[in-house]
Amino acid sequence: MEESCGSYASVYEPNGHTAWADHQQRQEQEISDNLRRKIKYFFMNPCEKYVARGRKPWKLMLQIIKIAVITIQLVSFGLSNQMVVTFKEENLMTFNHLFLKDYVDGRGDSYALYRQDEVYEHIHYIVEKYSHLRNITVGNHAYEKIGDTYTPLSLCQEFYRNGSISPANETFKIDAQIETECLEIFPVFPMDRPIEEDLLNFVVHFNRLLNVKIKFTLKAINLQTVRHRELPNCYDFDVSITFNNQAHSGRIKVDLDNDVDINECRDWKVTGASPKNIYYPLVFDCLIIITCIASLTLCTRSVLKGIQLQFEYTDFCHVQHGKQVPWSDRLEFLNGWYILIIISDTLSIIGSILKIEIQTKVLTNYDVCSIFLGTGTMFVWIGVIRYMGYFKKYNILILTLRAAFPNVVRFIGCAGIIYLGYCFCGWIVLGPYHEKFRTLNTVSECLFSLINGDDMFPTFKHMQQKSYLVWLFSRVYLYTFVSLFIYMILSLFITLITDTYDTIKHQQQDWVPVSELHAFVSECKDLPTSGRYRVEGESGSCTLSSFCTPCIPRCNDRRGRLSSDSITDLDQSPDIGS
Repeated sequence: MEESCGSYASVYEPNGHTAWADHQQRQEQEISDNLRRKIKYFFMNPCEKYVARGRKPWKLMLQIIKIAVITIQLVSFGLSNQMVVTFKEENLMTFNHLFLKDYVDGRGDSYALYRQDEVYEHIHYIVEKYSHLRNITVGNHAYEKIGDTYTPLSLCQEFYRNGSISPANETFKIDAQIETECLEIFPVFPMDRPIEEDLLNFVVHFNRLLNVKIKFTLKAINLQTVRHRELPNCYDFDVSITFNNQAHSGRIKVDLDNDVDINECRDWKVTGASPKNIYYPLVFDCLIIITCIASLTLCTRSVLKGIQLQFEYTDFCHVQHGKQVPWSDRLEFLNGWYILIIISDTLSIIGSILKIEIQTKVLTNYDVCSIFLGTGTMFVWIGVIRYMGYFKKYNILILTLRAAFPNVVRFIGCAGIIYLGYCFCGWIVLGPYHEKFRTLNTVSECLFSLINGDDMFPTFKHMQQKSYLVWLFSRVYLYTFVSLFIYMILSLFITLITDTYDTIKHQQQDWVPVSELHAFVSECKDLPTSGRYRVEGESGSCTLSSFCTPCIPRCNDRRGRLSSDSITDLDQSPDIGS
């Protein structure tokens, strides 16, 4: 009896253990296969997903529609904005010709005065033209009116409080406190007194003068927008004419500038245009907002699914293999293209709302709307590269850019330090002798142009030769900069990109897995046409679709039940009893 029990135990234990081990191994292999299949499906392109599960590529179709409608919206807004910019620029040019005596287009900083009588003559000229504006302008300009009173023209001069300057004796005494003296001139209709009476008490203190400023406000209406199914805007032009004498060099520079304020007209009536035509753009903008919201929702859902799948893969590696997943593999599940589309959708929605407010005259700030719409459209078009990446020849470009980006950032950081050193050196040494090195901004622009081979000869030629030492230094400075950045740094930069391209190309040719995640997924040989992707997640509660942290205890309980059932079956087996 003991021998039979002993023989029974010797037969039972190995066979039972083997049966349970085989069952457990098959279950783990099934979970692994399901996980591989699910991850492989996640990284498929829309066409492969359609073949695998028959799901239509809604995001792809929505992105194509969105690109078309957003581009049309941007072009429409750009044409409208172009009319606004043109109206502003042409009014500025008009004011220059109306109020600056003997003004010629293109003079810029060269418009200056050198005699005292010229200063008085130009001040009188400005006040006279302002007073007779209605009779001389060909535009629809008018004075600003508050209630029943026209706003006046303001004539102010700023000067030092007290001063005694004697260049001959090389002595001076100055009070640095600044005083302001102003005179207001109202437009009167009809002109019942000459303009000279208003200017009799205005005396310019040339020896202490800092500047003379003439300010006034004019109004105008931009009627050209009616032809483009957009209500006209009313414009306030705050014109400022400055006689700048801060340098006290004997040259008073004259500059005219205007600040534009766009407002909704108080009372308007448009005939000859259907109201439906005017509000068609508003309906189109609402359609774009709905499209972007749908795209934003779908892409956000895809990002969340990727994050969930990343947790499933991390839990699987931790439970089955007892190891941590590196962050490089985890970030593979975070699709950067979807994040880019989400950002572009957000910007497009905000820009479309601002555009609607501009069209309904609730808001008149074109600049903010342009930034949102322009940036959103740029990101939308960049997102097209994602779908081109599904083709092998285009995908290598995207992979090269992504792989080379960290090295490029580090390389630019090192090169930028050298670049800043040259900027500061050129500004402090060559600034007094070369107009392109007067400010840090112009120095940076000049050196960047030299790197690209632009404007190289004029940069050398326009260097003043007043100081031979500085001229010699400029030659050494420019030659070393050009040689260092063009022949060395730029060549190294190109080599960095080329090496990355060659590496990616060899990896694609040899099909070598570049990460543990890629090696794990590469073991799945199921094609999209195999039909196995259609039933994924429907075989039970402990398949891949439910293999996450909350499901792990249930899986362990199920394994325990399977083990007990296996032992019971073995106890009741007639073969073992015999």
